[in-house]
Amino acid sequence: MHGTILAIGIVLLVFLRQPIVLILGCALAYVHSFMTRSSPEFLIQDMWIAVDREVLLSIPLFIFAGLIMARGSIAQRLTRIMSALTSAVPGGLAVATVLSLTAFGAVSGASSVTMLAVGTIMYPALLRHGYAKSFSLGLLCAGGTLGVIIPPSLLMILYGIMTEVSITDLFIAGWGPGLLLSSLLAIYSVVRNWHMPTSRFDVAELLAAIRDGVWAVLMPVILLGGIYSGWFTVTEAAAVSVFYAIVIELLVHRELTLRAFGNVVMETIKLQGSLMPLLAIAVSLNNILELEGVPHALVAMMKSHIDSGATLLVFTNLLLLAAGALMDESSAIIVLSPLLAPLGESYGFHPIHFGMIVVVNLQIGYVAPPVALNLIVAMVAFKEPFGFICRSVLPFIGLMMIGLVLTCAVPALSLFML
Repeated sequence: MHGTILAIGIVLLVFLRQPIVLILGCALAYVHSFMTRSSPEFLIQDMWIAVDREVLLSIPLFIFAGLIMARGSIAQRLTRIMSALTSAVPGGLAVATVLSLTAFGAVSGASSVTMLAVGTIMYPALLRHGYAKSFSLGLLCAGGTLGVIIPPSLLMILYGIMTEVSITDLFIAGWGPGLLLSSLLAIYSVVRNWHMPTSRFDVAELLAAIRDGVWAVLMPVILLGGIYSGWFTVTEAAAVSVFYAIVIELLVHRELTLRAFGNVVMETIKLQGSLMPLLAIAVSLNNILELEGVPHALVAMMKSHIDSGATLLVFTNLLLLAAGALMDESSAIIVLSPLLAPLGESYGFHPIHFGMIVVVNLQIGYVAPPVALNLIVAMVAFKEPFGFICRSVLPFIGLMMIGLVLTCAVPALSLFML
């Protein structure tokens, strides 16, 4: 009886287009009050324990560092290096855009931040050099998702927290799918723009760009080298990235004003303030479900209807693609990953490989309408109609689907460095 009432309530709130944090909060309150009959003190204690984790500090720190670099000049200097490298390649500026998105993704951890940091520089340049507006918009929106596949990744951190899988191992595994998608975007950029004029490779310009951007290039080396070598934990690496970004942008490059820095602080606080209540509620709800044996019951029920790992893979992909298109990706990973991870494990999927499948699925949600955060941000930033941006991104969604299929079908793509 209680389960039916709870399900009806959730459906009603979804139909009324209520935010996911309110839906989960109501579900948690109902479960605590009527199904487990626990005290309010236990509920508060449970939510506190959920957010009392050191690794959670890495999320606002990576967001903070990414925004500092986006408002400063690190992205611009990385872009100059990539442009100098690809000047002799057909569609070289588009390829430079992909490489810039990849490089910035290796330090930002967020999709929209990556798209804006590179897009505000490269979008006018692409149009000025004769690249089609639809191609340029689609490339930037799709390429921005590299920020959550190329480590560090906020989605991977959330997945590791919710499923207790090693975040460092997820970071290592992310390079395979991330570089695959980067390669697909670069190849498509060359093929689509084969007719574009090229320029002579200029060694002097490349050396000047490297000299000008040496501090920007060193950041991903220090950050990822520290994580993979064991010198930093993920949280310590996030703190190092903030310290490095502040020192370089405020004291070395001196192109970030104090007023802009203050705006970055406020933006980070707002983003973290919207995420933490959701995380606290979701983890508390998952703890109750685990105590009640719901995940195990779900695994048993699904195994009675799903006869193979391949069928599970199809079901998982369809569910995650729909969730990514209809809700915020962070919310989707917080809600769904604790339920899907035991299913994947029961069918023999490696926990890290299954985590990559979840992350690659949800990164498509950043460009899949109707929610499509990257498309909404692009509409505001680049002042283009939402319908036009949606049409522009369709070929790139096809490329991302190819990357998803290969990630699912070739576990070694994610696991070869572990």
